[in-house]
Amino acid sequence: MTEGAPSRQAALFLHLVLGLQQSGMMALGKLMNPLTRKVESNLEMARDTIDTLAALEARTKGNLEPDEERVLRQVLTELRLNYVDELKKSGAAAAARPGGSKEPAGDKSD
Repeated sequence: MTEGAPSRQAALFLHLVLGLQQSGMMALGKLMNPLTRKVESNLEMARDTIDTLAALEARTKGNLEPDEERVLRQVLTELRLNYVDELKKSGAAAAARPGGSKEPAGDKSD
C-alpha cells in the first residue's frame, strides 16, 4: 500500500460508514430523501442505523486504521447527538424512559 493512499478495503469501509451516516441523517430529518424529495423524520430508522454503526465499531475494534476509526467515531458521535436532539424536540425522550430506553446503543468500552 502506498503512503497516503487508502487501500481498496479501507475506501470501501469508509464508503459504507459514510453511506450509513447519510441514511441516518435522512432518517433524522436533517437531509432530503432523494427518492421522495422530502425531508422526513423516522427516529426508529435513525436508531437502527446508529445501532448498526455501533455494532460495526464493536466488531472491528482493534482492526481499523486510525483514519477509519476516527471517521467511524465522528460519525457515531454526530448521529447520536442529532438523535438526542430530535428526541427532545419530539418530546419522546420523557415518554421513553419509564417503559424502556429509546436511546441507541451507547459506547460500552471500558
